Amino acid sequence: MHAFRHFCTITKHRHRVIYHCFRAGIGWQGLFHDLSKYTPAEFWVGARYYQGMRSPNEVERVEKGYSAAWLHHKGRNKHHFEYWTDYSPVSKRVEPVKMPLRYVVEMFCDRVAASKIYQGAAYTPQHPLNYFLRGKQRRVVHPATSDLLESWLRMLAQQGEDAVFAHIRALDKRADYE
Repeated sequence: MHAFRHFCTITKHRHRVIYHCFRAGIGWQGLFHDLSKYTPAEFWVGARYYQGMRSPNEVERVEKGYSAAWLHHKGRNKHHFEYWTDYSPVSKRVEPVKMPLRYVVEMFCDRVAASKIYQGAAYTPQHPLNYFLRGKQRRVVHPATSDLLESWLRMLAQQGEDAVFAHIRALDKRADYE
């Protein structure tokens, strides 16, 4: 059990996301980022499966075949594309729906922060894009949401944080996107 280490990791990650959210113009929203990670349903599982270099949810998933902590987390945090699925009356299946822009911004901030935390000194601005691209074919996310996130990750890799955060800050977070 690694409760203290897990607490430090999730807190460090959360603070990094908050910092990025302020840079992206959604600071108030960032203050509420991932608070569910401190609930017993997520925290104690994270402490039990803590390894420090990857998500405890991945380890729980290997052991159990699913992650109860992740199921709890994704159902309460709108910055995860997995939250944004619904039953389609047309296809009669559960399908991804387009995320509101402000949650795509938070998802971007979350991914960059996670890359920094898990990669440590080895982090480069290319890493979040590489991680995104590795899972792209398996990911069930609305195409417009995926394309927008990928465009920001490419901008990060090519132009750096200052450019991408300036670009995102200039957007009307209530607007729609294609």
